[in-house]
Amino acid sequence: MLRLRSLVQKGLAHRFGIILLLVFINLGISFVTRLGLLLYTGKGFDWTIANLLGVFGIGLMYDLAISSYLIIPFVLHLWFTSEKIYEPAWRKWMTGLYAVLMLFFSFSELVPAEYNAGLHWGVVVLFGLRLLIYLLLAKKGPAFRLRWRKYVLAADIFLITFLLLFNAVSEYFFWNEFSTRYNFIAVDYLIYTTEVLGNIQESYPVGWIVAGVLIASFAIVWFLRANIRRSMKQAVSFPRRSVIALLLLIFPLITYLFVTNKWKKFSSNAYANELAANGLFEFGTAFTHNELDFYKFYRVLPDVEAFNIVRKQMETPNARFVSNDPFNIERQVSYAEPEKKMNVVLISVESFSANFMKAFGNEQNITPCLDSLAEKGLLFTNLYSSGTRTVRGLEALSLSIPPTPGQSIVKRPDNENMFSLGAVFRSKGYITQYLYGGYGYFDNMNAFFTGNHYDVIDRNALRPDQIHYANIWGVADEDLFTLTLQQLDSNYNSGKPFFSHVMTVSNHRPFTYPEGRIDIPPSRQAREGAVKYTDYAIGQFIRKASEKPWFRNTVFVIVADHCAGSAGSVELPVTGYHIPMLIYSPDNIAPQKIDRLTAQIDIAPSILGLLKFNYRSKFFGQDIFSLPPGKEHAFISTYQGLGYLKNGELIVQSPTQKIDQYKPDFTTGKAQKEPLTDSLVKQAIAYYQSASWLLKNNKYRN
Repeated sequence: MLRLRSLVQKGLAHRFGIILLLVFINLGISFVTRLGLLLYTGKGFDWTIANLLGVFGIGLMYDLAISSYLIIPFVLHLWFTSEKIYEPAWRKWMTGLYAVLMLFFSFSELVPAEYNAGLHWGVVVLFGLRLLIYLLLAKKGPAFRLRWRKYVLAADIFLITFLLLFNAVSEYFFWNEFSTRYNFIAVDYLIYTTEVLGNIQESYPVGWIVAGVLIASFAIVWFLRANIRRSMKQAVSFPRRSVIALLLLIFPLITYLFVTNKWKKFSSNAYANELAANGLFEFGTAFTHNELDFYKFYRVLPDVEAFNIVRKQMETPNARFVSNDPFNIERQVSYAEPEKKMNVVLISVESFSANFMKAFGNEQNITPCLDSLAEKGLLFTNLYSSGTRTVRGLEALSLSIPPTPGQSIVKRPDNENMFSLGAVFRSKGYITQYLYGGYGYFDNMNAFFTGNHYDVIDRNALRPDQIHYANIWGVADEDLFTLTLQQLDSNYNSGKPFFSHVMTVSNHRPFTYPEGRIDIPPSRQAREGAVKYTDYAIGQFIRKASEKPWFRNTVFVIVADHCAGSAGSVELPVTGYHIPMLIYSPDNIAPQKIDRLTAQIDIAPSILGLLKFNYRSKFFGQDIFSLPPGKEHAFISTYQGLGYLKNGELIVQSPTQKIDQYKPDFTTGKAQKEPLTDSLVKQAIAYYQSASWLLKNNKYRN
């Protein structure tokens, strides 16, 4: 121990000792963050010695990996800091280098201006300032430059420390919301900085948090000031600096080549796996892998076998395959009854779990309007969302396709002219619309819906005097429904039937809404208040719609885009995907409970089935009202965990070609691992594989 202590002290006293300090700072902050998240998780964590060793042992490896990246700029700084570059012969070369860098970043898209123009030009300004500083230092003497470097190094360490501490706080809030380390959601949050930063400012005491982190960062740097001063004073020859620097830079290379986020998958407890991870490492992985190749990462069947299984599952009395091509799932869907050219208003409700409603056991009375409508229409009690984000819900509702691994299709390139619900309605002469209370550029909604046979109408269509309240995500739901009523009246006056998909926003953090609407004040910023306000807004909309001439010929479909939370001790807890849906048209549909297992991708063909539409279908989902018994199933997913629910069993496919089977508890969300059932495993593989094949080969087009 004394020997180790002596080596550490000797290392800290070296010119490159500051590198060791940075590693200690990162390891310390990461350890405290991991411990804090562990204690916060509490009972959800499986408290075994093996899990604790895995969390902190594997976690240390990830923390060291991140440390190897953090030291790169400091190694380069200590390596190339030299008096030689200030000599007259070098000045023109250094000035030219900075000028070239400024021009490069001004006209290149290495830092895209599309999402954040301020950051793009900030990089250019940074190099301009660095050029001015270089010219200033060139006119000063060595003593002045030594003091300058000491303060610059201290400032850099302060900045890194501040960012690490701020990241630790951010990880807590992210964990509180999603119960995971950073993932695709965090990457989206980085891209859509306006909405996300605004949401953070409205949801949390950012000023106090920043002040606390600043004070802590300053205290750490003040404590280390002697080490910073010593590292700048030591003179080390350039050849020796080069050897040390090159040896240190081997570590990030090793990290890049060999460290993978697969290491964290050591436990059957999902919380343990996430706690072992490092948030920054997970962020980097998600940023560089926004789409996973099913054929590369998952177990597959021969393509012909996969499609044969899917085609067999899709066989129903009213759906006839139009081709013998084994890779074609297109069917002619027909009904004996005449088509009903009724209007359809599909309301997808932000973050709306089934357990918010009285019909599913909630006793808080936060959905009185929807509870009343549920008694007057069709209530689906066994419906499961495809994913955990709005874009997954929109994908399922519009495209009726299983959630393929990686990012949602809504956010992928080349996603236009897909076979969509909007395309079917438009082929029947309908006006097709997507109405959103925020700005449609968010989550690529404008491009996706416009490219897939919808007219997009967002908050830009509202005059300022029509907005009672708005937060960073969009206008209050009541204002969205005011806009919706205007559009539906306009549709009716055109003489055409209409299909209008409305996406709410109010049930989202910061959970704020207009005063005086419900008995839970918005100042509480509580989820229950946001749920009750959205329920109020929907109730007001239905009451006003009932006075319209088009009401009696309209079907209202109200469904969640995803649950309010999907956390659990297993990777895919079924309770985190259980959502409600009700279909309301009092003059046309009798009240009934639908208890059959239903997938979110079944909603589109079921709506068309209610209207008895005859059409060519490429949908993977099926009309639940005409589906033969025994063919019910559902798909639930994260960006890489692919779940298949059938007959009370859950098949979970994971990267590295891993497949597990569970007996889920539909009340608690827990699951007991079971032996694999070959037929279920093949069905699970077949659905996800065939969906991936059709997308990859551009065959899921209209």
